[in-house]
Amino acid sequence: METPREVLVIGGSRYVGKRLVARLLAAGDRVTVLNRGSSAPPPGAAHLVADRDDESALRAALDARSFDVVVDMVCYTPRQAAIARRVLAGRTRRYVMTSTVEVYEYEDSIALVREDAVDPTTVSVDLRLPWDDPAFLDSHYGEGKRQAESVFSTDPAFPFTTVRVAHVLGGADDFTGRLAHYAGRIRTGEPVAVPVDNQPATFVHVDEIAGFLAWTVGQDFTGPVNAASHGLLGTEELCRAVAAHFPEGKTLLRLVEVGEVSPFSFTRAYGMDNTRATRLGFTFDDVRRWLPRAVAETLGTGQALVNGR
Repeated sequence: METPREVLVIGGSRYVGKRLVARLLAAGDRVTVLNRGSSAPPPGAAHLVADRDDESALRAALDARSFDVVVDMVCYTPRQAAIARRVLAGRTRRYVMTSTVEVYEYEDSIALVREDAVDPTTVSVDLRLPWDDPAFLDSHYGEGKRQAESVFSTDPAFPFTTVRVAHVLGGADDFTGRLAHYAGRIRTGEPVAVPVDNQPATFVHVDEIAGFLAWTVGQDFTGPVNAASHGLLGTEELCRAVAAHFPEGKTLLRLVEVGEVSPFSFTRAYGMDNTRATRLGFTFDDVRRWLPRAVAETLGTGQALVNGR
């Protein structure tokens, strides 16, 4: 019988994270979840409470602990990465950071984007930027992830991989409200705002990305890896999947040249090439196979949001 792995999950108490923890526990791993204490981890996981932005508190919470693998679900800035690198140096044999397709925000390519389009070792880091300002961070989400990747990659304190996650769909606990946005407009016939030159994107089901992260825990590759289902989706196809649940509704697309548009509507393509992950041994599903299920799962919550309950 294999010795159980000691895994630290930073974040991990909702959506993708709680599914990852459940998979690791089911595989026999000993899992510790570290968060600020706002929510309890899934049953069976140990719980540490600390604010990851407070280096002293993080050190105190971890004390003399060490881990086989750390999975960082909530690293959004280079400051957070720098603290984690200092505190966890010598405490883990592998570090997995969840990143995002948004790191490719400057790579305007019709072709699916490969990992080498953004080499984190060449990304400049600026710790002086106002990363603690929520508004700044929200508008610089992709850049924050790029710079966080750079901190871990440029001067690695441990073997490191960054999982660049496609747009996540599915689950009754999808807290983003993005599919609810479409459900509300289609149900009432309210227009859905999209860019004039609307481009498709890659997606991944919430259970699929949890499975990929759990699989990654047991691997030893390093560097960036794209995590996305096969296939691209545009706004119109997403609307059709939602409209199937509202036969009396109506889908109206309103083209917008300047201004706010609906979620998952993009002026540039966000398509990721998942060849590296596939060659490493993970099998992704096709987005069109799971899309109807994902919409049905989420509209359990989405319909409640539409009705104001």
